[in-house]
Amino acid sequence: MRKRFAAALLVLVLLPALSGCSGTFGNLGASGNASETSYAYYCTFSIECSTILDNMGLCDEDKIEEVPEDGWILHPKQVGFNDGETVFDILLRVCMERKIHMEHSFTPLYGSEYIEGIHNLYEFDVGELSGWMYSVNGWFPNYGCSSYYPENGDVIEWRYTCDLGYDVGGGYMGEAEA
Repeated sequence: MRKRFAAALLVLVLLPALSGCSGTFGNLGASGNASETSYAYYCTFSIECSTILDNMGLCDEDKIEEVPEDGWILHPKQVGFNDGETVFDILLRVCMERKIHMEHSFTPLYGSEYIEGIHNLYEFDVGELSGWMYSVNGWFPNYGCSSYYPENGDVIEWRYTCDLGYDVGGGYMGEAEA
């Protein structure tokens, strides 16, 4: 019963924070090379899972080799975007361009995409409270990443949590811990 409750709680808490509504690969040049694309805005973008390093005992044995030694899947990089693009659009494009595995699915209940896994690391791979969250400028929005339209200069971080966000500073429903 506790496990079912925790799984349901994880869905209710993380789904809005992990989801998105639209999915485009962005504006690639004619050859498919992102370097040919010009963008109106730029953000700092990263993907990391360092919390797993402190929770290896909970990590699914088949996933241990997926965890980078330093916890970084993508170190902070400057990434371009244009008007109308969401955090989800940027994640999708960055993963495609850098050949980082990313899996998502549409969730009708929220009318959005749900980020199931990045770099072959999925929800529940490191315990029943684990999954992906995003933050913008240190704030963890409590709504889907496809509803968040970044601004020039934003810092977008995708982080793997092992404790419903508390271990990455997200806390319950995106509230930062005091």
